[in-house]
Amino acid sequence: MRVGQFLQTQGHRVISCRPEDTAQTAASLLSSNRIGALPVRDANGALVGVLSERDIVRGMSENPAGVLNFKVSDLMTENVITASSDDEMNDLMKVMSNNRFRHLPILENGELIGMISIRDSLAVRLQESELEAGVLRDNVIAARYR
Repeated sequence: MRVGQFLQTQGHRVISCRPEDTAQTAASLLSSNRIGALPVRDANGALVGVLSERDIVRGMSENPAGVLNFKVSDLMTENVITASSDDEMNDLMKVMSNNRFRHLPILENGELIGMISIRDSLAVRLQESELEAGVLRDNVIAARYR
């Protein structure tokens, strides 16, 4: 399945934050929306980074008392790997696994159109595996009656 097909079934709502937001604001967005990462956009809407729960935890380990007052820009990952709607979901799973992160921004013509999580890619793979198993089962049953 292509990323674009998946996003059509899930919708294109993207929760994001800005570099000047505090870590506390970002943590509230993560918690209230039950997500693990936020794309970080500048004033023009361009993707400038990603802030994950791990980034906040890393900040807490370095400065437990003050991390919530840090700016998102102090904690975020800046060099972000992205994907497009034409990419295959299975390929994204490999990218996330090989690079040891769990969220991947999806860009279309430079515009952020979605975020894919490793959980999303695993759900698609499970669905495809169940479909394959059903086809194989049907083939075995059909072969018995020939």
